[in-house]
Amino acid sequence: MSGYLTTKQLAEILGVSRVTIFNRIKKGEIKAEKIGKTYIIKKNDLPEINGGQLSAGQKKEIDKGVKKVVREYGETLKMLGQE
Repeated sequence: MSGYLTTKQLAEILGVSRVTIFNRIKKGEIKAEKIGKTYIIKKNDLPEINGGQLSAGQKKEIDKGVKKVVREYGETLKMLGQE
């Protein structure tokens, strides 16, 4: 099931509770398939589910990456900016 997420995994990614995920599934806001008692969500649907908004954790990772690039390539970036 590598192309799928459980409700628990999706809740962790979005930083919300599993109850919130279940409520959004019931409202039709999240497409999910039910297998037995378990709902699964296609990973490909994640951008749509996330509404294009980044979680705090995702923002933190992006900030960390930007700082690393600036630290390692700052002089090169400055030279490119002058062209």
